Amino acid sequence: MEKLFPLKTSKHDEMIDITSHVQQFIQENNVVNGIIIVSSLHTTAGITVNENADPDVKTDFLRRLDEVYPWEHQKDLHMEGNTAAHLKVSTVGHNQTLVISDGELVLGTWQGVYFCEFDGPRHRKFHVKLIEG
Repeated sequence: MEKLFPLKTSKHDEMIDITSHVQQFIQENNVVNGIIIVSSLHTTAGITVNENADPDVKTDFLRRLDEVYPWEHQKDLHMEGNTAAHLKVSTVGHNQTLVISDGELVLGTWQGVYFCEFDGPRHRKFHVKLIEG
């Protein structure tokens, strides 16, 4: 069971909580136990698990990534000028594998699944694959 989800980002850098989309897909497919793989299909957008309670965490997360990988496209050889976005995805990762137990994602109290845009705004996609077991 798998599905491709469209997503429109609205900022150059942003983290979009997709936890409810992932959980709804699990419920629609009546999976009780197993794993789900959530993947970004882009080289400049990733997937991560992080805090979903305090919105300042997302702000700080993106700011710190900018400190490590500043947008210095005039110095980069890649002609699209988005080398920083590629580095951010390599750091964050393009996918997450999560456990499903009793029909629910196994996440900590403050955790959520995020689509991380690093070169927007754009029309994006993320893929989910369920594996029962």
